[in-house]
Amino acid sequence: MSVFAKFMRRAMLARYGYIEHQVERAVEVQYSTLRNLLERCRYTAFGRRYGLHRVHNAEQFAERVGRFDYGSYQEYITRMRRGESNVACEGRVGMFAISSGSTSARSKYIPLTREMMRRNHLQGMADVVTLYLHGNPSSRLFEGRTLTMGGSCRVEDGALVGDLSALTMAFTGGWLSTVRAPSRKAALIEDFDTKCKAIWRECEKQRIVALAGVPSWTMALLRRVLEWSGKSSIADVWHDMELFMHGGVSFKPYGEAFAQIMGRKMNYLESYNASEGFVAIADRCGSEDMLLMPHYGCYYEFARGENVVPLEGVRRGVDYALLMTTVGGLWRYELGDVVRFTSIDPYRLRIVGRVRQYINAFGEELMEGNAEEALLKACMMTGAVVEEYSVAPCFFEGAAGGYHLWVVEFASLPDDVESFAMALDAALREINSDYDAKRRSVMAAAVVKTVPRGTFHRWQALCSRRKVPRLLTDRTTIDDILSCAEGVYGDDKELEKEEI
Repeated sequence: MSVFAKFMRRAMLARYGYIEHQVERAVEVQYSTLRNLLERCRYTAFGRRYGLHRVHNAEQFAERVGRFDYGSYQEYITRMRRGESNVACEGRVGMFAISSGSTSARSKYIPLTREMMRRNHLQGMADVVTLYLHGNPSSRLFEGRTLTMGGSCRVEDGALVGDLSALTMAFTGGWLSTVRAPSRKAALIEDFDTKCKAIWRECEKQRIVALAGVPSWTMALLRRVLEWSGKSSIADVWHDMELFMHGGVSFKPYGEAFAQIMGRKMNYLESYNASEGFVAIADRCGSEDMLLMPHYGCYYEFARGENVVPLEGVRRGVDYALLMTTVGGLWRYELGDVVRFTSIDPYRLRIVGRVRQYINAFGEELMEGNAEEALLKACMMTGAVVEEYSVAPCFFEGAAGGYHLWVVEFASLPDDVESFAMALDAALREINSDYDAKRRSVMAAAVVKTVPRGTFHRWQALCSRRKVPRLLTDRTTIDDILSCAEGVYGDDKELEKEEI
């Protein structure tokens, strides 16, 4: 092991005791975080409106300050984007992470201060590595570089605006270049195809040992790498690959596709790093359960209907909508994620769905977790591997009732798509009693429509969406995705020789 690798390993592992101490004191740390936020922000515009100087504990905070989603919080976002200071946090907000989600807005602008970047997102990134190294003592992570698949950013009205990953790269500058690839210049290219070509040119001969990014975009890059390299697996391209650090979307639909394309056993480590804040990290590879990180400048609350509890009040096995108050300027903000605690000593959680992502067009109450479980069962029964999917209700003309249309992009096609559809429908009926009841009355069987590989990525690139919506309330988005089914990779099968 090189001197540099030994130094980096020791430096990262030195953090483990601190992380362990914070996690053990999670409730105390959370209340301390709330007191600090109240003290610092009591004279902001938000603080004066809600009288934060008179709030001294969690109970008073919950009574005095209402809950917000993006729509109801937009007044403060707009003022921050105009460049006003001391709106909902100290000083002026100089960065905004663009995030798409289940709101009426095409894009959400999430405020991101320099302190939030340092204390939350960058600390979270470092702790991912620390927890991985602690659990994998034979790792050679610092013997090579981590290929980070990011987005792009730009300047709008004096603020830096873009994907969180791009903002992170722009903020850190060049000091991570010794452990990360590609260069900032290549990583921040806006056009995805051009970015992929630049990454391949830079990284083809480098020693890449790990990947980091959203599964969908990372998979799109890896597919191109195999085309350009002429290799059958990523292990044939980068022989020392050992880890994929992922987040942003559920990894379940991608697991088998990654196993196929990697060509070797890999470690997979999930983190809950939303644009709004870095929340949790899996401290065990391959686990959906993530350790809540209480010390990142965020105060968490958990809502079940109208009942909202602090961390101290959560119970195992109960589904909660997550609310977040941050040093970056969000107050009692609903992220839209539904989490479930699998442990309370220490606090471990998993993301089980979205507050607004479900289909109830016919009374079937189909949740995202139901869809993913049924999809995996259908894959096991038919030997298929699904890479992307979206579902929308379709209504029969002139009559009550209808069916669910599944648009599916396969990494490995089933022998018979109709048999796959039948297995999927049967699994949904077994998993969800409401779906089964409606299938016996007003609903027809699920219909599966296949699209060529790369269709969903093309749609994401065209509409600048980071996440693929799984469950939709109408078929508008489905039709847009279907329209992208032709020419998914353009006509550049070979990597052009000209310089970018």
